[in-house]
Amino acid sequence: MSLDQLEKQIKYKFKNVNLLKEALTHSSYNLKNSRATNKNYERLEFLGDRVLGLVLAEYFFKHFPSFNEGSLNDYLQLYANQSTLAEYANNINLSIFLKIQKGDNLDNNKSILSDVVESIIGAIYLDSGLVRCKNFILNEIVQKHHFLPKLIKHPKSTLQEYCLDKYKTLPKYTMINKSGTDHLPTYIVSVSIKNIDNVSAAGTNLKNAEEAAALKLLNILRN
Repeated sequence: MSLDQLEKQIKYKFKNVNLLKEALTHSSYNLKNSRATNKNYERLEFLGDRVLGLVLAEYFFKHFPSFNEGSLNDYLQLYANQSTLAEYANNINLSIFLKIQKGDNLDNNKSILSDVVESIIGAIYLDSGLVRCKNFILNEIVQKHHFLPKLIKHPKSTLQEYCLDKYKTLPKYTMINKSGTDHLPTYIVSVSIKNIDNVSAAGTNLKNAEEAAALKLLNILRN
């Protein structure tokens, strides 16, 4: 497949297309192809993983000023996890552009697909810098991932719908502890459903703690 098609899919045109080629090359391709270089996506994936974490951390830090460190991390992990990135990869048919050993089917290989998305992020960062790379992450991954905006706005109702559909039961919330001062309280809430271990999270009020716990449990259930 033409790389021009992939560039249209991700809405980014590389100045140095060799970076994109490297980002799409699996190590197995080099082992089986005598004309291939030794380059593969692993170094770019290492870089892209760090860039993705930085961009998401800044985004959530600025957009959720009332969230504590634990809740911010829960949101970050929801976006940066393997399933989310692999779903984005499948949405743009990324597997058909990969250079990999013949016979391998990557459509359900979440690990490789998510790594390649991170390698593309690393390639864009080297090609155009942080600002352009940030735009790609926010526009193409955060905003377009179909279930994430709903989770951010209504994690409790989303969890309720999910549990009713999958388990035919409602989640149960329990306040475990309240600490801090009247001006700066911290609530810890657990949420559970049948046959699933309790998940707990903290918040500056009861509602925030329940939403953070719901989001955390959703993240576990969807992976």
